[in-house]
Amino acid sequence: MQLPLGPDPRTEALRRLQDLLVQRFGRIERAAAEWRRPEWVLVQGVIGARTKSEVSNAATDRLLKRYGSWEAVAEAPLEQLQAELSTQTYPNIAAERLKGSLSALVELRGSVDLSHLAGMETLPAMRWLEQLPGIGRKIAAGVMNASTLDRRAIVLDGHHTRILQRMGLVPPKANTDRAFEAIMPVMPEEWDGGDFDEHHLLMKKLGQIWCRPAAPECADCLALSLCKTGAERVGNR
Repeated sequence: MQLPLGPDPRTEALRRLQDLLVQRFGRIERAAAEWRRPEWVLVQGVIGARTKSEVSNAATDRLLKRYGSWEAVAEAPLEQLQAELSTQTYPNIAAERLKGSLSALVELRGSVDLSHLAGMETLPAMRWLEQLPGIGRKIAAGVMNASTLDRRAIVLDGHHTRILQRMGLVPPKANTDRAFEAIMPVMPEEWDGGDFDEHHLLMKKLGQIWCRPAAPECADCLALSLCKTGAERVGNR
């Protein structure tokens, strides 16, 4: 007879980490209502690669004000979109991906409208989004979680994935898709979509301040007691 394995220790590690993050940074309020429309979240995600969120937020608002609708953005000349997105780190790529994803949405749905996702289960809805040009797991999860859809889908950017790898919560070389598949089953069951969103935003802060790509400051990191890599680095000094 096989005995039950019990709860995964990674779940408790995530709970403890979240408590430490909130103690250090405080609670994070969710974005304003106009920034939580699924279509807005999709656009912000598509144009936001390697760009600060506040810059991408402003660019997303600017596009909608300039063209009046996402359908008009889809029809805009590529060169014009590239100029409009000059604030982004990769404006040419951002414009190409944006035009491609919005044009595909218009072709599939008749307009830039994601309302049908509300009636779909989370993973099938994410896979539907991922068929669009320029939409990967991070953006698909963002649309499902950070928007008014408010689903339990964790958004994994470079900071978040790196921390999970260093802590030993996902495989060390896991890409975004594999990290998502590894961490989702052990996310605390009591967390709702808002908790997922807050956790991601707090993890970004942790990655920006201590758990940086190069020369992480493990000795001073608030997550040291929970981190496999940090314990090894500090212990070997």
